[in-house]
Amino acid sequence: MTSVQPLLILLGQSETERDAAQADLQRRLAAHQAAATQADQLLSYRRDYEQRWGTQFQNSGAMELVHCYRGFMERLTQAVEQQQQVVRHAAGQVDSARAALLATELRVATVRKLIERRVLEERTVQLRQEQKVSDEFASRNAWNRAASGNRSPAA
Repeated sequence: MTSVQPLLILLGQSETERDAAQADLQRRLAAHQAAATQADQLLSYRRDYEQRWGTQFQNSGAMELVHCYRGFMERLTQAVEQQQQVVRHAAGQVDSARAALLATELRVATVRKLIERRVLEERTVQLRQEQKVSDEFASRNAWNRAASGNRSPAA
């Protein structure tokens, strides 16, 4: 087992975590978009309702009807405010999911860089060993040639 093998396992786990963080961010973005859309719809409905009943009250308006209108408008305003709070909360969730995704992407990049360094180190060590073997072989050949050249045939 090479020294890179555990890092490859760590890289796989980090990529899995990154993919999960990415999926979580997409879910939170969709939830934020849905909440914002609903808030926009509520605001639009409230404007339409105010406009429709505002013209009606200009013509004539019984007191009971005005009280009902005001009560409904208060509840509608509360619903709008609550939905806007949901939108703000969803935006916070999106921000935290983005931060988590960034952290996992950084971890993946760090592990990849570490793997690159380890592979480079292993290649360097291997090349040095091969060079050492080659140098030793050349040195032995030179020594053997020198030793065989010093031997002169005895007469």
